[in-house]
Amino acid sequence: MIQRLMNTLYYGDNLEVLKRHIKDETVDLIYLDPPFNSKADYNILYNEPSGMPSKAQITAFEDTWHWTEETENTLQEIISNSPPEVIEMILALKKFIGLNDMMAYLVMMCIRLLELKRVLKPAGSIYLHCDPTASHYLKIILDTIFGKKNFRNEVVWCYKRYTAAANRYQRLHDIILFYSKSNKMKFNQLRKEYGGKSGKLDSHYKQAEDGRWYRWQKRKGKEPYKIYLSEGVRLGDWWDIPIINASAKERLGYPTQKPEALLDRIIKVSSNEGDVVLDPFCGCGTAVTVAENLKRNWIGIDITHLAINLIKRRMKDTHNIAPKKDYKIVGEPEDLSGAIELASHNRFQFQWWALSLIDCSKPYKEKKKGADTGIDGYIYHGEQREVKKVIIQVKSGKVGAKDIRELCHVVDREEATIGVFITLEKPTKPMVKEAVAKGFYKPKETRRKYLKIQILTIEDILNGKQPDMPLPISPFRKAQEADKQETIDF
Repeated sequence: MIQRLMNTLYYGDNLEVLKRHIKDETVDLIYLDPPFNSKADYNILYNEPSGMPSKAQITAFEDTWHWTEETENTLQEIISNSPPEVIEMILALKKFIGLNDMMAYLVMMCIRLLELKRVLKPAGSIYLHCDPTASHYLKIILDTIFGKKNFRNEVVWCYKRYTAAANRYQRLHDIILFYSKSNKMKFNQLRKEYGGKSGKLDSHYKQAEDGRWYRWQKRKGKEPYKIYLSEGVRLGDWWDIPIINASAKERLGYPTQKPEALLDRIIKVSSNEGDVVLDPFCGCGTAVTVAENLKRNWIGIDITHLAINLIKRRMKDTHNIAPKKDYKIVGEPEDLSGAIELASHNRFQFQWWALSLIDCSKPYKEKKKGADTGIDGYIYHGEQREVKKVIIQVKSGKVGAKDIRELCHVVDREEATIGVFITLEKPTKPMVKEAVAKGFYKPKETRRKYLKIQILTIEDILNGKQPDMPLPISPFRKAQEADKQETIDF
């Protein structure tokens, strides 16, 4: 029987999570797609339920690293606690590269790769997804930590897309560095079906009823017999897998999102059902989603509540599994004091966490920096085949009746049906009066009515209270229903 463990999603710095929560030699497969040090800001671009691009945009993370006091401390930790060959390697890189942004990135990666080796089982494998910005340096680090003899492949993931390239060739591939912890690693050989271009399926071969290809082998003085081809072409280290295009059903708009087909192949080859798959930079959760599909146990780690929120919704709407019941979430506030601490530490992380408590799938921020539209998130619902929207505002500081009046103005301006005001502090009586004065929203197809402006405290939500509104539209569930009609074989 396959052992399904309690899967876990961690919010926090993956280095600290690995040190505190992941035991030695407990993971079968690691896939990581870390930032590439490309000195870019990666934004989440959302689509409206109609599929049209939205002006809603959020900076998911800044892919920029600098040499700081923290980086220096991390380097000293590597020097103090690592094997001699790792120390020599990192000091050689420092001498060659200097104290700059690239070196800061490599120090960050080195200490994490040391921890990842620790948690990997002897028969485990690691796939590090990178691009030409730093792949050559990362290979040196992996050779040193995992050993050159445990290097298995440099997988080239090829794809087609248009990129502006005035003075260079278009970049149409990524590099995935595949290492094992030992020569005992798991490797389930996958094969692709033969095609006309393979050179195998010429006029001599015919296809049997069971799908296999064969030809007749003549024998002198004896009856001919059938020779069957092997089950298919063995996979090479050059993978032609399409990127997620703008109209793909699995597209979430998350920066650096990888296609499920890519992770499906990696997980099938290097793990078995019931094994543990770890993604320490899990982003929108493609690796853990595919692991769930393939009946693997999984661990995901991310440093933003934006990603954690997205993964929770993805798991709920594509797999019908919920946190606490079907998997654990570690690192999120569990009570009011934890919420207050998060708000004092980072108001944007607090905002994204608060939105996740009411299943808000679309956080919002105006593309133009500094602009305040009075909108922190949207929830969509339907009314007589029309898409309607609910406006969400989140406040972590002092609040008053003025805030409610401003939300009323935003609801009118955006032609929204309902406005939800989430506050860390308790609302004042004038706030409640302003909210009630706005009246009710009455859908055309039902007799129900809903308060036009609703005020919820964080404490209310933690105690189980939710916005009173019509059934929301889920983009994940919508895609899942479409998949039932059109099956795509990855």
